[in-house]
Amino acid sequence: MAGFRALAREVRNPHRHIAARRSSLRKCLERFAPYGHRATWHHLCARAGFAPEDRAPDPALLIRALEELEEARDVWLGYEAEFAERRRAEKHLGIRQPNAVEEWHVRTWGGCDIVPCESPTEHPRARLAAVLRRMIRAMESGPRGCCPVCAEEHIVWRQDLTHRPGSGPVCTGCGIVVPVALLTPGALDGARRAAFESRLAGV
Repeated sequence: MAGFRALAREVRNPHRHIAARRSSLRKCLERFAPYGHRATWHHLCARAGFAPEDRAPDPALLIRALEELEEARDVWLGYEAEFAERRRAEKHLGIRQPNAVEEWHVRTWGGCDIVPCESPTEHPRARLAAVLRRMIRAMESGPRGCCPVCAEEHIVWRQDLTHRPGSGPVCTGCGIVVPVALLTPGALDGARRAAFESRLAGV
């Protein structure tokens, strides 16, 4: 099975058919997809300037999408290396039990569903690397009362998520499923209250 870098070389190979190059870019998302496969693909297409269903996009646009994905992957791999080094140092000091943020990080190891988006068409508009840097800063600074990506305060608790664990707080501004560990108790209570009020309004 080809790795991310090998697939990236296939995307850049001008001697390959454009449909095959597009397919290799899709396969890159099996190795690294911060929003989940479908939402990350939709994001890359929208920012690069070609339709998700376009089977023969302009090669230059395909490369643009790949470069954004590579930039984000470099940011995340750098953070993962720092995280691993920090955990080794903590274990050396006898700190074996990871905190809530670290437990979430372990579940996202490798770069898939780092910032999952429940809808494939609703995701942050900023570059992937910028979004991941915001998430990293949020993990380092602790819980807050708003979305760590877009600062939206209106967050709603959803019970019907397609991503694990099946329920959680969703930002109404940028569409991400916000890690519970990054929200204050007040923000979580507000998210659950908003969901309850929404259900009452639909009765």
